Amino acid sequence: MVRTRRSGRVEPDTKEQVCSDDTQPSQVKDADQPKDCKMVTQRRTRRRGRVEPDEKEQVCSEGAQSSQVKDADQPDEDDHDTDELDEEASSESSTEGEDGSRPPKRRRRSSPQAAQPTQSWRTEEDSDEAPPELAFHPARTPGAQMSSADTHTPLDLFKLFFTEEAVKTLCDNTNKQAAITIANGAKYKWTDVGVSEFYKFIGLIFYMSVIKLEHIEDYWRLKNIFSIPFPATVMARQRYRSISANIKMSDPHKDQENDKKSGTPEHDSLFQARPLLDTIRNACKALYHPHKNLAMHDRVSGSNHFRLFVLADAGNGYIVDLAVFTGKHSRHMGRKVSCDAVLSLVDHSVLGSGYHVYMDIFFTSPKLFRALHGRNMGACGMHSYGIKNCPRSISNALTKSSGRGAIRWIRDGPLLFVKWMDAGEVCVCSTIHTAYTGDTVQRTVRSRKGASTTKTYPCPSPVVDYHKHMGAVGVSDFATLHKTLDQNRKLFFHFLDMAARNACIIYNELVTQRQQTPLSYKAFLKELTVQLCEVSNKRTHHKQVSSDHVPVPVVEPRPDGKPHPTHGRQICALGRKSRGKRHHTAWKCKGCGVPLCLKLDRNCFEEWHKST
Repeated sequence: MVRTRRSGRVEPDTKEQVCSDDTQPSQVKDADQPKDCKMVTQRRTRRRGRVEPDEKEQVCSEGAQSSQVKDADQPDEDDHDTDELDEEASSESSTEGEDGSRPPKRRRRSSPQAAQPTQSWRTEEDSDEAPPELAFHPARTPGAQMSSADTHTPLDLFKLFFTEEAVKTLCDNTNKQAAITIANGAKYKWTDVGVSEFYKFIGLIFYMSVIKLEHIEDYWRLKNIFSIPFPATVMARQRYRSISANIKMSDPHKDQENDKKSGTPEHDSLFQARPLLDTIRNACKALYHPHKNLAMHDRVSGSNHFRLFVLADAGNGYIVDLAVFTGKHSRHMGRKVSCDAVLSLVDHSVLGSGYHVYMDIFFTSPKLFRALHGRNMGACGMHSYGIKNCPRSISNALTKSSGRGAIRWIRDGPLLFVKWMDAGEVCVCSTIHTAYTGDTVQRTVRSRKGASTTKTYPCPSPVVDYHKHMGAVGVSDFATLHKTLDQNRKLFFHFLDMAARNACIIYNELVTQRQQTPLSYKAFLKELTVQLCEVSNKRTHHKQVSSDHVPVPVVEPRPDGKPHPTHGRQICALGRKSRGKRHHTAWKCKGCGVPLCLKLDRNCFEEWHKST
């Protein structure tokens, strides 16, 4: 229908068809389409599988209910699955208007799931049935897999992770990389690095972790009251920088062969880190077996180059296993990849069964928790509100007006969903806890007048245990100090940190079994640095020896300060005795009473006492 400008009359358009009067009007966004018809276009896109406008069809039926055309930018309810990996950036398709223009693209959002009206949130006053306790059957005896009767130094334990064979491979590949760098125009001298020198290089890295300065160059800065003399005694600054710039874990010539396979199943995105990565992983699993509680961490979540997942013993932070994801997986990480990472690291054939795995918000999903429960492993983790398959019931739910310490929970089979109001809403999912067992936490609250008071609030059991077991793994100080854009060099520094921390944990467990005092991580690094750099940590004290054989003036100065008539000089006894020359000197030995020369070019005092 067309409305004319001059008369305002509505005239039929030749392209439109008039439907019968008894047809219900349909809601159409286009103002030029008839009210009692719906113009629908159908075309299924390859990427999203969505129905989009392609060719016009007229849908008119008698007594039909009014229908609404969906905006092409709005995804269907089942169109997005948060448990799948979105490997590409969202690209939306949209319908074109009659003028050929496209509406602006919108960011794709996951549609909210339907609420579950049959379930109502319960409070801490409602009783929760405790889940059956999982039988703990570890594959080996938890703890260090070596005898406490054997004495191991920090260097001995570190070399179990960074073996001499692995360091020899690092040296060979680093020398090859340096030769390529010099061939490409580098202007520095290079001599091949050996195993002993490379261990000293690692020792300096640990030293910089203990004595922290702002820049690497500051450790070799001289003529300053803040100068540190030790690094220069181990290695020159330029040598340290040359080794650091050419660190290579894989053969650079074989890297080119792997790069040619890019885009094929034979390509290995971790080829350059593979030699040392496999060595570290095998050592971590062989030398120690974790206790019942484990923690899953995303160690470098802020990096755009790679993601490093570590599975650690929640009690002491020992890194049991690790997984590295590079490339597009690190930038568009989804639930599917995070689930696969957890399931691959929590391997029951290696660990055993009955373990409790705690994880942060990145990994938590009901799908993963059910899979772990099927493997006889419990799980607990914090999650976001929009995660899939979580309860959406609004019956008795937490609101903004809920007081601090309010608890709500719903049990869905083995899964327990808990919400707790702290400063904000905290959401936790667990398969190993009951909702509330009487635990409390203390919070500092300030009144309007500014006074601070400490109050006690009830806290769900999953929240208490989550915070108890998730703080064991630290961040690598070495990667923080040695800033670089090369992902393989960053991985090298993370491997160093893992080896040092694991060696420290094993060392402390062994000395504790011998009823000796364990070391802090910083104290362990100090001792390890001393042994790597092949120096002594004990300060040398020179013992003072009293002696009468010291140089004194030949003639005592006159009290009035006037010069002596003989100018205070006598003939040197050594010169007259052995050289046949007459040399005058103003010094003599206090014990011997013999005048002796004491000059830079003629030290008769030293020679006289050697002969005697």
